[in-house]
Amino acid sequence: MASVIAVDQGNPPQGVVDRVASVLASGGVVVLPTDSVYGIACAALPGNPGHARIFDVKRRERSQTLPWFVADEGDLDRYGREVPAWAHRLARRLWPGALTIVVRASDAVPPEYAQDGEGGATIALRVPDSELCRRVVRSLGVPLAQTSANTHGAPSATSGAAVEEGIVDAVDLVLDAGPAPVGVASTIVDATGPAPQVLREGAVSAADVARLAR
Repeated sequence: MASVIAVDQGNPPQGVVDRVASVLASGGVVVLPTDSVYGIACAALPGNPGHARIFDVKRRERSQTLPWFVADEGDLDRYGREVPAWAHRLARRLWPGALTIVVRASDAVPPEYAQDGEGGATIALRVPDSELCRRVVRSLGVPLAQTSANTHGAPSATSGAAVEEGIVDAVDLVLDAGPAPVGVASTIVDATGPAPQVLREGAVSAADVARLAR
């Protein structure tokens, strides 16, 4: 069973950040609290064995890709290409927060993390409203490839106590910050076209997406 550490995700001790970053940098897999739901993450490094482990832990098909947690709006252009101005407006207004933006992947995205598509590969990016997650990303120097901490088809965990025992047994470290503040999955917006297309409506309404993108 993984070690479980209680933490305040809004004000995490540096020692906890360093430990999480160390586990991830060595190919580990960690359960982290976020503003929306709990996530299971690895470092988005080429050839990282933690990447495949996440799919095994979740019992999820590897044909699906994992969204990335990044540190700030500037990462839209670092890991995306041809990012429309309206996507930057959404990021400035809703990041950090429960909004995931899908963009065309730049050459900085290792192929195994990108989703193939007709118009080219894409990557889904989010800056979570979690000081813990953002500090871990900055400490690692690479994004976190992550997904909700539940087996495929099961409800998303909205608290540390709700993370399935099988997942706790299978990962290397669990950070427990109690209930997630939002408790609803992020809204996913496709930014590969001329206007926002909501792929999944979650914590941010489709109406707010349309309004704030203008």
